[in-house]
Amino acid sequence: MNTSSATTGRAPNSPYERLAELGIELPASPPPIANFVTHVREGNILYLSGQGPREADGFMHSGKVGAEVAVEEAYRHARLTGINLLAVMHEALGDLSRVKRVVKLLGMVNATPTFGDHPSVINGCSDLMVAVFGEAGKHARSAVGFGSLPGNITVEIEAIVALQD
Repeated sequence: MNTSSATTGRAPNSPYERLAELGIELPASPPPIANFVTHVREGNILYLSGQGPREADGFMHSGKVGAEVAVEEAYRHARLTGINLLAVMHEALGDLSRVKRVVKLLGMVNATPTFGDHPSVINGCSDLMVAVFGEAGKHARSAVGFGSLPGNITVEIEAIVALQD
């Protein structure tokens, strides 16, 4: 999907312009892995189901953070997960400019029992949201460790987004 403002006709400094400046092209929205939907809209709130570090070709990053996966690598996985959340937002809304604010992220890290730097991992997604949406990308957040995640993926992140009226 081409996200540059020159080809989309969107205003400069839009989320799409910021994505282009970051060198990010949104992939297709990842399909659910079980019996649920990727998003639910209730009024002016969009709830996004958890996404993982899925590459555009379908490859999922896996492993335990604090063992075979370093914090820096897991940060990149959280950023990739944020890109997948943006892809779902785009599919759900048709235009990321409809996002009023990223309200909350819940970041889950597949970590060893002694790992304690979950916030540094989930910053990969948080930093991306601020880079794409500016002040509207600043959000409340939880970053927690889990003993395992589906498919042994390194991170899973869900989001709540407020929409323009």
